[in-house]
Amino acid sequence: MKRKDKGRKIYKTKEKNYYDKSPVVKFMSNLLTVLLIGGIGFIGYSVAGPMIDFSQHKGDEPVEPSTYEPVETTEASETSDIDTEATSESKTKNEIGYTAAVIDEEDMTSLKTLQAALEAVPKNKGIEYVEIPLKATGGEICYASKVDKAEKAEAVKSSLTLEQITESVKKSGFKPAATVSTFQDNILPVKFPETSYWTVSDNKIWFDKNEKPWTAPYSQDALDYILEIISEIFSSGFDKIICSDFTYPEFSERDLENLEERLSQSDRFMSLTSAANLFYDVIISNGASMFIEVSATDILSGNAEILQPMILSADNIILNINLDELSRGVSAEHTFYEFKGSSSEKTDKCLGFVSDKLSDFNVSVRISGESLTTEELLNAKEVIADYGYNSFVIG
Repeated sequence: MKRKDKGRKIYKTKEKNYYDKSPVVKFMSNLLTVLLIGGIGFIGYSVAGPMIDFSQHKGDEPVEPSTYEPVETTEASETSDIDTEATSESKTKNEIGYTAAVIDEEDMTSLKTLQAALEAVPKNKGIEYVEIPLKATGGEICYASKVDKAEKAEAVKSSLTLEQITESVKKSGFKPAATVSTFQDNILPVKFPETSYWTVSDNKIWFDKNEKPWTAPYSQDALDYILEIISEIFSSGFDKIICSDFTYPEFSERDLENLEERLSQSDRFMSLTSAANLFYDVIISNGASMFIEVSATDILSGNAEILQPMILSADNIILNINLDELSRGVSAEHTFYEFKGSSSEKTDKCLGFVSDKLSDFNVSVRISGESLTTEELLNAKEVIADYGYNSFVIG
């Protein structure tokens, strides 16, 4: 039976209307409350007495009305301290103190272009780290990797060594952080098709609408490949590694009918979280820290399957608010999110929609968009403090 299309909601503003109760309604409400409390007390007394009598055997001593020792003041104080600590922990959950700027992939072609990009990073803006794209979305390796599969797949697109990169970043007055795209890799499967998705009917490699293959998160060869790259990175002095693209391609209904059954199941996110936990364990055990970058667009459209706080080891999330993407609007199943106004207004509205979905994580907010100037990006990030975030990434 074909499901009736209810149409799509369009979110343009966030407004709430509050209506006060009339005096008559308030009086009746209070009267009913008093009667209800009195009724509950009478019923409780009526029921409790017979139950106590019934529970006592013949010959038992009567139950005293009060037999417990009063709680000492020190215990109450300790409980208060625990509550205070919990409140304090809640308030500081997002205070991870990570501030960074991002270098573009195009800046990684030579030492000269890298140094020029580092010179352009704003000074005296509270930026501590510079994020270097070492494995970019699409699969390009932006440094002189020695990983065998990377060389054979011709994924290496730069002659810069990791030592040159870290030295240049430190000389510019910043600390190096590495970004690694995980499964949106269209290069590796061309040479190593076993790392990709396969069709069931004809046993062929699957291609997306742009005729590109992707690496699958349940492919052991794909996992090993990413781990080799991560190992090269933390061995070269990077103490923070940001992993992105924990996502599946946009499969059509027809695609899902011709792919493995696991891709149509509601728990398919387990492959993504298992991969993320594997990377996390390796990174943490080698003295570095791991962030997971998630697109705000993916959260709005319902494609951020990686956000599973109960089973995800990494709790440091970078929320990427791409203002160019938001300007085009975001479609969900029956909803269209529309963003207009200044960069700050778009950022504020986006955070209003997605912040609740990130309440179990430590969040850094990344403001990005190729059409915006650095100054516009810096202005837009000012609104994040209203949501309790003090960690930011620009670019």
